[in-house]
Amino acid sequence: QVQPVESGGGLVQAGGSLRLSCAASGRSFSSYSMGWFRQAPGKEREFVAGLSWNGERILDADSVRGRFTISRDYAKNTVYLQMSSLKPEDTADYYCVADLLNPFHSDSLAITTSHFKDFGSWGQGTQVTVSS
Repeated sequence: QVQPVESGGGLVQAGGSLRLSCAASGRSFSSYSMGWFRQAPGKEREFVAGLSWNGERILDADSVRGRFTISRDYAKNTVYLQMSSLKPEDTADYYCVADLLNPFHSDSLAITTSHFKDFGSWGQGTQVTVSS
């Protein structure tokens, strides 16, 4: 089982960019679908973006579409979240999750999100703060 470890968080001004990394230790990284979630203070954890194990399926939340891009490097066992045009409302702890059981078996964002939450292996999170 892979164990995700996030990095790259920090403080950035509104309109700026930041790239988060998620290094997944363990075997069979290429078999895992990967996702990014975020949790702002006082709010529930929400889905940001997800990428299937073979890279063929990508889902992202309406709130980040066109601004955030998820990608993966199989050679480095790493998933990235490139964030651009950041807004103060993007401020949150960002979590990486690895799911071996194919959360993309459905076209439903809700089902994919629930699958990650129910079956995924989670990192400890990295904090992103966007100042106005």
